Formats: sequence, structure tokens, C-alpha cells
Amino acid sequence: MTRLFAVSLAALALAAIPLTACQPQTVAPDRAEAPAGAAPAAGQAAPAFTLVDADGTQRSLADFRGRTVVLEWTNEGCPYVKKHYTGAMQALQREAVADGVVWLTIISSSPGTQGYVEGEEARAWRTRTTGAATHLLLDPTGQVGKLFGAVTTPDMRVIDGEGILRFVGGIDDRPTNKVEDLDGANNYVRAALDDLEAGRPVRTPFATPYGCAVKYPETVGT
Repeated sequence: MTRLFAVSLAALALAAIPLTACQPQTVAPDRAEAPAGAAPAAGQAAPAFTLVDADGTQRSLADFRGRTVVLEWTNEGCPYVKKHYTGAMQALQREAVADGVVWLTIISSSPGTQGYVEGEEARAWRTRTTGAATHLLLDPTGQVGKLFGAVTTPDMRVIDGEGILRFVGGIDDRPTNKVEDLDGANNYVRAALDDLEAGRPVRTPFATPYGCAVKYPETVGT
């Protein structure tokens, strides 16, 4: 998979999405793109970043060097996120963290858009969803989301201890918002973590992302 999986069509699609709606976005790997341009693919180095977490503490990717890291883009109002947060996402977070994985949930919704939270609201969201992520990170400018080419919620990344992206894209092979489709789904994040733990190459390094478009600042007023 090359860096060409990021193209400008997704940016145009994002600009056309109303704030009150959560339109499904399924993006093919040869057409997908973060609004800012090319994004790193599996096998490439993960970009460095620093964000403030829900408690007001700065967290940098470099802080977790030597450990496997999962990045999860989320938006509480997205029905695709709601599907996974009926318990499946929380269970996967707990499994991963118990195995020593650092799980960073990122909210890239900009102010005034669906899913945007800060401060107490962010902490309340974390409590309400009973999530087990290591940290909840806030990205209201969308800078980090664009850096990684995140186009949907959920959108996932798995980074190995050397800082190399080993998985990029959709969480599983059931691109729907139906809870019943979790049963029997092939969860690519779990599979990637299993491969890394076993010292194997990740068998599925890319999966087509699906869900609601990330609510970047350029969506405001559209």
C-alpha cells in the first residue's frame, strides 16, 4: 500500500456534510485522503505529535516509544461509533491495555461540530462510555487527524514499538452501523495486535475505513 491512498476527493466530501448529520463514509484505499493531503501508510513511520488530554495534560507519541500504540478516532454522535461502543470497543481497549498496549482515543471534531468536547465534557464522555483507553486526547484543530489521514469515525492505527505504522484503516470487515454485525466480524485491530505480540508480520496492514466523516474545521457552516 503506498502513500497514494490519500486523494482530494474525501476532502471535498467532508465539506459537503451538514453539521447535524452523520453521513456514512466508506473510502476505497486508492481514493482515500486526509483533507491535508498525503498520509503515512502501513510500513511507514508514524508522525510525531503532542496533544492535550481530557485532564489537561500534554501527551506525546514519543512518550510511548518502545510500546505498541493504538490510535482510535471517535465521535460520540456517530452511529458507527455508537455501534462499537455498545461494549465491543471497550472490551478491545481493556484487552489491549491489559497486554501493555497504549490506547489513545482521539477526538478531532472541531468546535461547533458533532462530537466536540473539552474539559469536563470530555471527562464526562470518558466516564459515560466506560472506555478503557489509556488517554483521551483532544484535537480540535484537526491537525493530528489530518497528519495521520484519519477520514472517518472510527478510524484506527496500530503503531509498533519502533514507531512504525503496522495497521491503518477500518476497524473490521462489517462496514455498517448495526450492532448485530459485530457478531462474527473480523476485527483487524485485534488481529494486528495479535500478530505483533506473536512477532509475525501483520497480515492485514490496511482495511478500508468506514463510518462518519471526521468533523474537521472546514465542515463548520456547511
